[in-house]
Amino acid sequence: MLVRMAATTTVSDGGPPGAFALAVGQEELLLDRAVQQVIAAARAADPDTDVRDLAPGALQPGTLAELTSPSLFAERKVVVVRAAQDLPADIVKEIKAYLAAPAEEITLVLLHAGGAKGKGLLDAARKAGASEYACPKMTKPAERLAFVRAEFRAAGRSATPAACQALVDAIGSDLRELASACTQLAADVPEAIDEAVVARYYTGRAEASSFTVADRAVEGRTADALEALRWALATGVAPVLVTSALAQGVRAIGKLASAPGGMRPGDLARELGMPPWKIDRVRQQMRGWSANGVALALRAVADADAAVKGGGDDPAYALEKAVVAIAGAARSR
Repeated sequence: MLVRMAATTTVSDGGPPGAFALAVGQEELLLDRAVQQVIAAARAADPDTDVRDLAPGALQPGTLAELTSPSLFAERKVVVVRAAQDLPADIVKEIKAYLAAPAEEITLVLLHAGGAKGKGLLDAARKAGASEYACPKMTKPAERLAFVRAEFRAAGRSATPAACQALVDAIGSDLRELASACTQLAADVPEAIDEAVVARYYTGRAEASSFTVADRAVEGRTADALEALRWALATGVAPVLVTSALAQGVRAIGKLASAPGGMRPGDLARELGMPPWKIDRVRQQMRGWSANGVALALRAVADADAAVKGGGDDPAYALEKAVVAIAGAARSR
């Protein structure tokens, strides 16, 4: 069973999750991670685990009974209920009754903002023995600094205190951007991660990051993408970080375009390995894309990556060429 912990870490004794789990707080990244940890534990025990991720307002009277009713094949199931603090009284009553008599092979995950609203349900879940994940909003610089250190540790890398502080200063308060930056630095920087490395990659205006370049390019906004690219390079963003972001942006378009139709947002996010907020963004960005356009864009990214990593004399020109090609491919339909 998963044990009580902060959602920034993974702790499990290797067994399936228990009947109930709570993710408490308002930090969306940590809430998503808590859900993914429960699902991962369930699928480690049974790869065919069925997951039902209910958007706020989707839980209607009788829905929980339907989802938790015995299956002919006794399949393991994870049922995720979001914004539990906003549930109406009749639904809360149903959940409390279920907490007293849970079904076998089912894990109910309640996402709750904490605080006084809906506290009766929160207390009932705790009394029922739910594993709990702390997902507080990180409002203090010290909390974000601790988060960055934990991200590097989880990636098996160490970063100097000055490097962690420089990253927080450069990226700001967006926890998803901080997590992405830690992941990219851990993957792309073989040497020690110190303040000089962070300065080389992230010095300058935070919004002119590699992700901004990629977003403008896949949206087909050539001029804006080139402007963001030139500013990013001028302020010290490493070219390899830009090619990585471009690759992620184009691949996300391709993955979403080829995903099965009719899937629920939560199921789609898990299938593609993206958080729900990114699914919404990519869905908006993919208008105008075609399968041939994705192939052309991936080829352009591969060429730029080779040039940036030593195959060409002018990385900036290679990146500009790739940005123009990707933005053109975004209008290929």
